[in-house]
Amino acid sequence: MDETPSVNTGAEDVDYPLAVVTDILWPRNPEMLQHPFSLTRGKYGEGAKQEKFKYALLMIQFFDTTRVDQTRNWLYAACLLSYLGAMVSSNSALQFVNYPTQVLGKSCKPIPVMLLGVTMLRKKYPLAKYLCVLLIIAGVALFMSKPKNGGDSADDHLFGYGDLLLLLSLTLDGLTGVSQYNMRAHYQTGSNHMMLNVNLWSSLFLGASTLFTGELGEFLCFVKCYSSIAYNILLFGLTSVLGQSFIFMTVIYFGPLTCSIITTTRKFFTILASVILFANPISTMQWMGTILVFLGLGLDAKFGKGSKT
Repeated sequence: MDETPSVNTGAEDVDYPLAVVTDILWPRNPEMLQHPFSLTRGKYGEGAKQEKFKYALLMIQFFDTTRVDQTRNWLYAACLLSYLGAMVSSNSALQFVNYPTQVLGKSCKPIPVMLLGVTMLRKKYPLAKYLCVLLIIAGVALFMSKPKNGGDSADDHLFGYGDLLLLLSLTLDGLTGVSQYNMRAHYQTGSNHMMLNVNLWSSLFLGASTLFTGELGEFLCFVKCYSSIAYNILLFGLTSVLGQSFIFMTVIYFGPLTCSIITTTRKFFTILASVILFANPISTMQWMGTILVFLGLGLDAKFGKGSKT
């Protein structure tokens, strides 16, 4: 029996049609706070009439601020569209590749952020930075991968459509980083402004989607029938705002590359915490991955800070 700790994000069994675009505000990962799970996995009604809340496109929140922002609106729109495209491509890839393959592919996210930053923005990083990022990515890949059993040949696949979708997702992740680098370098965009405007553009695109799909009317009917869900919606909104605040602060104060490293290692730390707290078994390969991640993070903290530009 494979005793490797596994991750179930629920991405395969989500039953609403536009779920793939909601990761802009709603990452469906096991480290999510309990409130989003209560909101979407809870049962409403009784008996055969039980329903689930499935109106994810309406989970939008705003953050206001009084500071004058000089950032161009098209830059916010480009950032939002590239991020949405990355999420759509990544989740769509699950139709053609298995979940571990998708996780391993997305663990390479810092690479396109670095490469596009170097090629498009002429950024320069010290050699130690490249080595540290590679160590972290290799460690996460080892930790998240599962050893194959002898009879698992069905999971073997050649490079195909799912892999192309993952490459597209990684490329769009890199373009998102380029947009964020531009905001920091040319407009000194504040984290609150970035959060507000990205959510405004998100509301525009996803709001149009809810009208096009008819989800808005279904959402209002659902809330009318099960008014108790308002509590979970409020908690979800508050925790989402808090989480987004830290994400955008990381982008502004430390850069998109640091943010991509954090988002790459967060699942690693979540599973590692479960190993420590609940004594879940861990394989030798995962211990090797753990060592590589901490080695990469430690070396990055000492030798890889900042860029040469």
